[in-house]
Amino acid sequence: MTDPTHRGPCVVIAGGGTAGHIEPALALADAVLRIRPDARIVALGTERGLEKSIIPGRGYPLEMIPPVPMPRKPNVDLLKLPLKVRAAVKTTRAVLERVGADVVVGFGGYVALPAYLAARGRLPIVVHDSNARAGLANKVGARFADRVAVAVPDTGLPKAEIVGIPLRESIVELDRAALRAEARRHFGLHPTAPTLLVFGGSQGARSINNAVSACARRFADTGIGVLHAHGPKNSLAVQQVPGAPRYVGVPYLERMDLAYAAADAVLCRSGAMTVAEVSAVGLPAVFVPLPHGNGEQALNAKPVVDAGGGVIVPDEELSPDKIAELVVPLLTDPRRLAAMGAAARGTGHREAADVLARMVLEVVRK
Repeated sequence: MTDPTHRGPCVVIAGGGTAGHIEPALALADAVLRIRPDARIVALGTERGLEKSIIPGRGYPLEMIPPVPMPRKPNVDLLKLPLKVRAAVKTTRAVLERVGADVVVGFGGYVALPAYLAARGRLPIVVHDSNARAGLANKVGARFADRVAVAVPDTGLPKAEIVGIPLRESIVELDRAALRAEARRHFGLHPTAPTLLVFGGSQGARSINNAVSACARRFADTGIGVLHAHGPKNSLAVQQVPGAPRYVGVPYLERMDLAYAAADAVLCRSGAMTVAEVSAVGLPAVFVPLPHGNGEQALNAKPVVDAGGGVIVPDEELSPDKIAELVVPLLTDPRRLAAMGAAARGTGHREAADVLARMVLEVVRK
């Protein structure tokens, strides 16, 4: 048992800006407290990030520091960068001293760079990167970090250890079978028909919306139901077929746990958190990587696809015929669904939070 008079370690997490940085940081915080209930967690954030509401809402104290956005092109902001970094590091260092930090764990983004620089030479540093291609802040931090953890191989970070992406316990412990009936009722889906979950991120994805909705009749004719989150700024016009499982369109999925429980397979983008969640809950996936950026979404999905838990369809190849060719045989083959689901669950994300928490606590002890 923990000695109540002993002050546990103070773990400072730096993962602000987007949910892709914040959620793994909070999952790590939860895991640290499961292992060391006497630990203290302090989060760093900025006024411009989602952490302002998400982190206090999860019960963790939030200390604000100045953001250090990295300009993507040479401009006047680049000339101002050294002064911004210096000011942010000074503020962050004062926070670390005031809260009695024992270790800094960074997840990339605006918050991580000043945290790494403020802790350098003073505190142990652990870096975690969720993406297949590491961001600039983590590339800097990894150069002098004590431990470097990554979600997938070949990120380019030195000394990298593959641990997966830390996920909140409600996802890792999700019992899809136990929630299935409740989930189907919640969304108005057929109670037993094979069901496809479709989403393209919080704002939806037009190419996915158009291709999947155009396949509605084929799904109906083959006895497949659909739960499709099309995005709050989009709409779907799908004609229901009498007697067939329903095609249910919603702007946004408030209850992702019920959406995962209602589904037998998923068609979605392949952002790092999306790949980790659908894999952890054991959903076979058809990944449609975002066609923009540096190609990291295809790389995010590759380990799951290589393991047999999903397939990749390039956005430019997405069509009603392609979807029917892939999805109908999959959803009408229970043995294949089970095999792909088991392969997805085995890709490591389910254990990532606890593995990273132990890594952090080992660094503190040293």
